[in-house]
Amino acid sequence: MQVAVLNGCAMHGLRWAAIRLALGLAGLWPLSGPARTQTAGPAVNTQSNQISLDPKYGVGAWIWASETRDQQLCRFWREFEIPRSSVVVSALLRVTADNSYRLFLDERELGRGGDWQDLTEYDVTLLLKPGLHILAVEAFNDFKEAGVLMGLDIGLADGRKIEIASDRNWKVVPLTDGGWRSTRHPGPDWPAATLIAAFDTAPWPQHPTTVIKVPPIAPITIRFWQTGWFQVVLLSLCAVVAMNCLRLMGKLAIQSQAQAVVQRERARIARDLHDDLTAGLTQLVLMGEVARTALPRDSESRQELGRVCEKAHGLARSMDEVIWAINPERDTMRDFVAYICKFAETFLKSTPIRCRFDLEEEMPDFPCDLEMRRNVFFAVKEAIHNVVRHSGAKELALRIHRQKDGIVVTIEDNGKGFDPARPEQGRNGLANMRKRASEAGAVCSIISSPGAGCRVVLTVPLVRPAKGPAHWLVSKIPV
Repeated sequence: MQVAVLNGCAMHGLRWAAIRLALGLAGLWPLSGPARTQTAGPAVNTQSNQISLDPKYGVGAWIWASETRDQQLCRFWREFEIPRSSVVVSALLRVTADNSYRLFLDERELGRGGDWQDLTEYDVTLLLKPGLHILAVEAFNDFKEAGVLMGLDIGLADGRKIEIASDRNWKVVPLTDGGWRSTRHPGPDWPAATLIAAFDTAPWPQHPTTVIKVPPIAPITIRFWQTGWFQVVLLSLCAVVAMNCLRLMGKLAIQSQAQAVVQRERARIARDLHDDLTAGLTQLVLMGEVARTALPRDSESRQELGRVCEKAHGLARSMDEVIWAINPERDTMRDFVAYICKFAETFLKSTPIRCRFDLEEEMPDFPCDLEMRRNVFFAVKEAIHNVVRHSGAKELALRIHRQKDGIVVTIEDNGKGFDPARPEQGRNGLANMRKRASEAGAVCSIISSPGAGCRVVLTVPLVRPAKGPAHWLVSKIPV
């Protein structure tokens, strides 16, 4: 009988302990008994979703998913709104978790923690503006009990307060849902968080030992070059520039190939002219000279053959000039200067005019295009012809020197001179020289006065704008 009474008392005690445990989990009965001296946290009302913040620690209740497992990852989501035209003067967010957490506000990660006995306080005053905001927590349970404890206390300038506690208003996000930290509305299959225990009650009966304060978090400043529209515009400009560069490179490659073809064709034409026409003219001159010597000295036919031979000599010299002009192997400034000097010496050899040369000691062997060579040569040739025909000079000076951006060719004589403002009728030499110089991109200056000789100065630039589609490029000859 006594054993039965004891058994009945034991059963009654077990049932009372179970009831106390249930009430303790619900926050209606202190699990640590009446001997506890700590101040209990806010009671958890199983019929209400709203929980007030603890007045001392500023947190709500412990929440988790409906099921607790070891090595479990759990995600929590909550939206809240700051009224329009409100000014936030303070916003302190405290959080901890058993065992670790990652905290997000409006997609931005604020921090991490790993000890449930330490509350971390984040000052988010500068991050909260009027409008909708999203709080998100990603927590991990290592083993046994699991829970997240949080509280956000917002003070407005007009004296109102907004409290966001960890309660049933939080949603548990399935791990399969992506973009949960930025979504503005909860998913239809997101269950409400489960209240595990009130603050400062079992299985976390001790209040936090420390509060770790994080310095105020400033909003991320986005410069204009970091904005999406600027980056899109920049990428578009880069794409346009890249396309133009590729297009120009393609055109330049085609032009280079065409230039190579032209160079080969020029070389072939120069060889054909030299081997066929020049050789034929030389042969005709020799045949004419032989036939001329066979005729009597006073014969009219001998004189006529002499004129024919002289004409053939002139044609051969002209052909040599044409061959030199189109031969790509002569496209250098050094060869150009040498040919002008050779022409002047040969041309003036049969005249009483003495020729003096004043040349650059070391003329660099830089490229000299066909158009420039041809036009400058004919301008020099015209100037020398004018000296022989009209100046009555005894001496001619040919000077060729470099300057900073080009070369200067000077033809000067000591003849009778003339007035450049009143050229003689029927003479087009001056106009031809200026036209040739202009086609070569050069500047022709004619300085003369009656009785003081004449000086023709051709200033030839070594930097000329390129022609064709790549007009913005500059063809620069190194000096």
